[in-house]
Amino acid sequence: MKAIGMTQFGGPEVLQVFDLPEAEPGYGEIVIGVRAAAVNPTDITFRTGGRAAALASRPGPYVPGMDVSGVVDKVGPGTDGRLRVGDPVIAYVNPFTPHGGAYAEQLVVAQSSVVPAPAKASFAEASTLLLNAVTARLSLDALALRPGRTVVIVGAAGAVGGFAVEMAKTEGLTVLAYASDADEALLRGLGADDVVPRRKDAASDVRNVLPEGADALIDGAALNERVLGAVADGGALASLKGWTGPTERGIRIQPVSSTSAAGDTALLNKLARQAESGELSLRVGDLLPASRAAEAHRRLVDGGVRGRLVLDFANPGW
Repeated sequence: MKAIGMTQFGGPEVLQVFDLPEAEPGYGEIVIGVRAAAVNPTDITFRTGGRAAALASRPGPYVPGMDVSGVVDKVGPGTDGRLRVGDPVIAYVNPFTPHGGAYAEQLVVAQSSVVPAPAKASFAEASTLLLNAVTARLSLDALALRPGRTVVIVGAAGAVGGFAVEMAKTEGLTVLAYASDADEALLRGLGADDVVPRRKDAASDVRNVLPEGADALIDGAALNERVLGAVADGGALASLKGWTGPTERGIRIQPVSSTSAAGDTALLNKLARQAESGELSLRVGDLLPASRAAEAHRRLVDGGVRGRLVLDFANPGW
């Protein structure tokens, strides 16, 4: 089978096509015939060596990718019969395992990380769900806000931010999206009660709308200490990139890592069903042949993409 990976870390040009052995499932594992793999910021960190220490114990090539859709090709021993050959599925993928990441024609994944794909969604759409929706879900859970409270979502037009807007609004929160003027229509369509336009800095921009500050904030742009001023005394901030403070004014910092839920089948299935019902919007920015993975990485780094870039493994362009 063919996979896209690298033997050294660096810019997009290090991504190459490799021929790897056909995937075989072990105990409790599923082989997915990949149809689409979403390109996420975590893939950029993986490619540039930001987590190289986690790969040091095994040889390359190192294959990126944490979000995948496809069909079940093989079912290993010790599985529970929940998934059968031919089923359309999505999976949360850990690229640091010996099996590698989602940029491959076939992928071995623990069955606990695989759930049925949202009905009626294309493979490209389905591939954009799990990593970002899990992050949004865990962020809101960490903040533990009661209905009626106010949450500011920074980076609301991004994939995590968009899901967080929809989830928060469904749960009765007052949602303020911090974003550019150009994204106002998108964010109001997702359910935001108000859009705070970027002008000076997040703290002062939010305080212009909420003089007392927000009850909580989801920091989808890794602004860290620069957004503390937007949070009310005794409030909470969900940090998505591992930042833990220092904090001020009794503000609680809640670091969130989606990898903790990689095998939470019930959560993954719930999110898939929410996408199926239309509660969560699946947004594809563009679909590119898998052979153009380097281009997708360049475009993601350049910014301005709304919705996820997706690699097409059904028509890879080898």
